[in-house]
Amino acid sequence: MKPYQEMSKSELEAAFEQLENEFEEFCARGLKLDMSRGKPSSEQMDICMGLLDAASSRDHYISANGMDCRNYGALTGIPEAKKLLGDLIGVPEEMMIVMGNASLPIMYDMVAHSVLHGVCGSTPWMKLEGKVKFLCPVPGYDRHFAITEFHGIEMINIPMTPDGPDMDLVEKYVYEDDMVKGIWCVPQYSNPQGITYSDETVRRFASLKPAAEDFRIYWDNAYAVHHLYDKKNRDSLLNIYEECEKQGNPDLFFEFCSTSKISFAGAGIAGVASSRKNREWIQSYMTIQIISYDKLNQLRHAYYFKNSYGIRLHMKKHAEIIRPKFQKVLEILDRELTGLGIGEWTNPKGGYFISFEALEGCARKIVGRCKEAGVTLTGAGATFPYKKDPKDSNIRIAPTYPELDELQEAAELFCLVVKLVSVEKLLGK
Repeated sequence: MKPYQEMSKSELEAAFEQLENEFEEFCARGLKLDMSRGKPSSEQMDICMGLLDAASSRDHYISANGMDCRNYGALTGIPEAKKLLGDLIGVPEEMMIVMGNASLPIMYDMVAHSVLHGVCGSTPWMKLEGKVKFLCPVPGYDRHFAITEFHGIEMINIPMTPDGPDMDLVEKYVYEDDMVKGIWCVPQYSNPQGITYSDETVRRFASLKPAAEDFRIYWDNAYAVHHLYDKKNRDSLLNIYEECEKQGNPDLFFEFCSTSKISFAGAGIAGVASSRKNREWIQSYMTIQIISYDKLNQLRHAYYFKNSYGIRLHMKKHAEIIRPKFQKVLEILDRELTGLGIGEWTNPKGGYFISFEALEGCARKIVGRCKEAGVTLTGAGATFPYKKDPKDSNIRIAPTYPELDELQEAAELFCLVVKLVSVEKLLGK
């Protein structure tokens, strides 16, 4: 079929009538499908049930350093958990602080403490004259943006490129404005585009010389091992820790990781890696905030996975479950929309999302019409600060949670609605 933009008005009107009829048929099916969040499916949860029994005997309550994990202590995590997460992201275990069940609360706390008490002895952000700012690669992770918005921090859009954030723009802001205090990054299989930062991008991050002494890179390595394909067809990410060391910038980054989409969502273990100076700052407020985190859960994870190789073997099972779902959605997008000139989409090698770019001004209508027919998508605009997509074009597709047959229906409806809304726009309706 030729591009919709090349169709005559009469052709578009005929297409519109047919698409409206097909849409009504979908509405009559009474679908109730949820593709709004990047949630693991029940099948993915099932492959980790052995974790619940991994520390079930008396001997298994004791960590490698002899600590009874049922009791208080080990504020920064047990040695086994530090090594497990450290090996996962390629940092020495002594650089890891292992905390609770997910990385998002860690990031929230760090921003909150920066506002209230300052970073490593710097002036608290709330006492500064002027507006504190964060750089936000877009489209990006809505939860990151929610944290900074909640704390009254001004967010600045940084466009994503195929190599990662626009580093010319990043450097301009970081070098020229000492009120720019941080940048959110999902460096491998970014949310939602699935982009992995290039080696050059990582090196440019590591060599930043910020105007603000308390500027930090929030390196949320959420999808470090979330590959969809084998070694020949997956992305690799340069190690930010090693590059910062080479550049003499050890304090520049916080690297976050978790097992929330490795073991159980919301019941994994999570941590942050950084320099000694940054870790001492984090520990200074941890000693006030908590006596110790859930060491039994840390121990369970260490017993169950044994090491980072065990995690990687486990992630192959995840990939076998979710890869067909990604392939199904991409197959339907290709079949239904290729050549029509009304949308573009990513083909990620890992992570949890497919990013779709509709015609400008169409994303909210597409999401709304899909919901009308029983398919819930992430809200249009969610992938931008303040939920304001300047072009109203980006839609995040989350294929992992539905069953494969449900996913096929949802993807077919999505493509139908993209066509319908696009024709409406071209007809000026």
